[in-house]
Amino acid sequence: MVDVVLSCSGLEKSYQDGANSVKVLQGVELALEQGERIAIVGRSGSGKSTLLNLLGGLDTPTAGEVLVSHKSLSRMGERARSQWRNRQLGFVFQFHHLLPEFTALEAVAMPMRIGGEAKGAAQERAAMLLDRVGLSERVSHKPAALSGGERQRVAIARALANKPGCVLMDEPTGNLDPESAELVLNLIESIDWGDTAFIIVTHDPKIAEKMDRQLVLESGCLSDLPRALV
Repeated sequence: MVDVVLSCSGLEKSYQDGANSVKVLQGVELALEQGERIAIVGRSGSGKSTLLNLLGGLDTPTAGEVLVSHKSLSRMGERARSQWRNRQLGFVFQFHHLLPEFTALEAVAMPMRIGGEAKGAAQERAAMLLDRVGLSERVSHKPAALSGGERQRVAIARALANKPGCVLMDEPTGNLDPESAELVLNLIESIDWGDTAFIIVTHDPKIAEKMDRQLVLESGCLSDLPRALV
């Protein structure tokens, strides 16, 4: 039986705009299975990034619940939620968010060190991950010495550092030139990352069509995208 690594039920998010309440998400339901890769598409402003932040425990819902590896994020305190997020989730954003003072090796090892892994073991796995994303010769380089595509590949390796159940990606190729974007797409598609599942928010149909499932966020609701539209 395939395990569900991330799910949400009745997920809602509203914001106050003066005296008005603006509902961004309403009743979102999702279950992501171990090793599954899904794409979420939708027009700009539809709430895709908001949904990803809720699924990753970076924001709190107005209503509903998110379960990560069968544990409710909303029932945890902030410290426990941060620790669980560190162990169970990886994140890749449109911008790499690499700290300028750290080398690629140090950046990838950082989530493991935060989680309590010994320095030697963390750096050994970091070197292995950088090799898998084609950056074995860049381990000692800092972000300023890396291209945009290389920085994003470091970010992908960092997201996978703690062998998370799920990696959340928000427009991972949106800030890259076409050649670099193709390299990142090939990484996502072709490398066997084991049981790790992926949720990818994207405007790129090339990415969406290569995922196991395609979902569309529209009018605050998440539904299957007809294959003819992918």
